[in-house]
Amino acid sequence: MSSRTAFEAKTLARRYYVDDDVYQQETERIFFDRWLFVGRASAIAKPGAYVLFEVDTESIIVLRDHEGSIHAHHNVCRHRGTRLVTEPEGTFPKSIQCGYHAWTYALSGALTGAPFMDEVESFCKENYPLHPVAVAEWEGCVFVNLSDAPEPFEEAFAPITDKFTRWDLPDLEIAHRIVYDIPVNWKLVFQNYSECYHCPALHPALNRLTPFRNAWNDLEEGPLLGGPMKMEIEGGSMTMNGQRCAAPLGTLEGEDLNFVRYYTIFPNLLLSLQPDYVLTHRIDRMATDRTRIVCDWLFHPDAMAAADFDPTPAIEFWNMTNEQDWMVSRLSQQGVSSRAYTPGPYAELESMIAAWDREYLRVLEG
Repeated sequence: MSSRTAFEAKTLARRYYVDDDVYQQETERIFFDRWLFVGRASAIAKPGAYVLFEVDTESIIVLRDHEGSIHAHHNVCRHRGTRLVTEPEGTFPKSIQCGYHAWTYALSGALTGAPFMDEVESFCKENYPLHPVAVAEWEGCVFVNLSDAPEPFEEAFAPITDKFTRWDLPDLEIAHRIVYDIPVNWKLVFQNYSECYHCPALHPALNRLTPFRNAWNDLEEGPLLGGPMKMEIEGGSMTMNGQRCAAPLGTLEGEDLNFVRYYTIFPNLLLSLQPDYVLTHRIDRMATDRTRIVCDWLFHPDAMAAADFDPTPAIEFWNMTNEQDWMVSRLSQQGVSSRAYTPGPYAELESMIAAWDREYLRVLEG
């Protein structure tokens, strides 16, 4: 069990939450350079299925081809730059066709058809594939990286490559989704998630199930942070009644069944592992003072197929907790936007925020 320390750190300065210059710097140095969580591979399980993933100016088509491989392409026709796809999800029959001049691409991105371009002597279809985007799959989660020279995924995720195999995460499917849109800077969402100092006052129901001092961290520095938290009810879960909604996941047994685990994966994923289900929050940065959060409840398909399956206690519990967090995060955004705000000291119970801030500043400012 590691000891907590915030190293006498203080909160970030006002400009990091309100300045457009900082926002643009984040775009280039973080969101166009790091591995970003898109969603679950099960959302594109069928051949030809796709989802759009949008970040700042960029729209990315993430799809599965008919051989089962996942690809990611910029949503930009190589002819005159027209967006190829407008629907947020769907299925391509066999190819991707631009609605402007009917340039047609294989799901791999290769240009296969360009009407009348054979009249241009110098034109060669092989020179105009869709612009590719690096893509990786980990534990049933799909990630993309918009950098021209991305850090190898295996290196970026080395600390957690095999950390959660006991949950059998690739098998899990989305049982429920709620999308939240809040007037808050994206960093406040991460910072709120990273500590339970606020739990006794803000989350009385959560604090009864996992008292705020029951936590410690096994990843304490870098882009991957967090650790376990012991539940008060032996064999319970994070639900309205403290009881499980389904059988334990994967090969979890023994003491594993008495913990919930919380991790931040920089810069856009919160991963919460309960014994019977997993919760993901995808953090979409929309503006300096606006964040969209896509929250998915993941269960094993066998549990979901049972006649008596009822995820409501888990959904209601986290929706209640989320709304409490979004409420206080709104107040935080309003406060840090004030000219009267100056950085305040972190408590030792906020050591993970201090660590998150250090990684953020390291990447942002070099």
